[in-house]
Amino acid sequence: MNYKKTSLYEEHEKLSAKIVPFAGFLMPVSYKEGLVGEYKAVRNSVGMFDVSHMGKISLEGENISKLLNYVTVNNVDNLNDGDAQYNMFCNHEGNVIDDIIVYRHSKNHFFLIINASNIDKDYDWLMSFNKDLNLKIKNQSNDFSIIALQGKDSRKVMKEIFSIDLKHIQFYTFETYNIFDNDVIISRTGYTGELGFELIANHKVIIEIWKKLVEKNVQPCGLASRDVLRIEMKYCLYGNDLTDSINPIQAGLKWVVDLTKKKFIGKKHLENELENVTKRLICFEMVEKSIPRKNYEVYDDEEKIGIVSSGTFSISLNKGIGMAFINSKSLNNKNINIKIRNKMYKAIVVKPPFIKNNSLHS
Repeated sequence: MNYKKTSLYEEHEKLSAKIVPFAGFLMPVSYKEGLVGEYKAVRNSVGMFDVSHMGKISLEGENISKLLNYVTVNNVDNLNDGDAQYNMFCNHEGNVIDDIIVYRHSKNHFFLIINASNIDKDYDWLMSFNKDLNLKIKNQSNDFSIIALQGKDSRKVMKEIFSIDLKHIQFYTFETYNIFDNDVIISRTGYTGELGFELIANHKVIIEIWKKLVEKNVQPCGLASRDVLRIEMKYCLYGNDLTDSINPIQAGLKWVVDLTKKKFIGKKHLENELENVTKRLICFEMVEKSIPRKNYEVYDDEEKIGIVSSGTFSISLNKGIGMAFINSKSLNNKNINIKIRNKMYKAIVVKPPFIKNNSLHS
């Protein structure tokens, strides 16, 4: 397979990053500091991630909201200029095609950030409903790069290094700034559960920003630490906790779905799911020393009731944690067992997120 490389690939090599294939790209899984050091940088101070592999789609023209409100489950009419929104494409059965972030620049200009593994699928899905609307829909995935600066000190870093004060930027909003004589979109979004910002710009300026952050000793972080950080917050990952056989209600994301919209793809199935939930996503902590992983089986006594969708070792909690889909009518108590290499390990169901004290809304 011919893997793609982000614009920051050479910078990762300079930092002796361990590179692995991910979603069709060659991406850093960790750097010299290692998973634990990278994790602690984000939880305790600040770290940065190359998330340039994510897809980018722009929409221009009239009636953008008409299209997006039909093909997504959330309501883009709730957005003002400069707002971002967590949203999803669902198929006609109400299952998730992709989870996305919608950015509204103006009434006639929107921008979507989508998962790297779904770029072509999402673009084709949008285009299939654009025949009568004639919107200008462009796949700009190769035109921009993205750095995620995450951690309680991220705002401080932006002010000290780039003289940009981000105190007024609210959660899930964005503004455009000038850095190195280029426009850079800075949004208060992220995937770690900490205060953070994502910087979107052309490749050249993102490389310069990355170099400057490295020069100022901001810790680069890879996929491994990102996965631990997101699981600790019960943030779903497409391909694990969200798939085209899972709907938002089952994944505990009812809040994303606006059933007051008159019509959108999958609405009827999602309404039916609310009345008769077939499976649900739970969070659990291991009681016995072990690490749960995707596809491990979940048991209530001797009865198999589900399967693990994501699992890891929580560095803050010093124990194994995970998420699992279980049959909705199963589980009469909080005690479950996870089958790991043909042996049962005790676990307990807990209320998410796993990490309660964070800087997300600082």
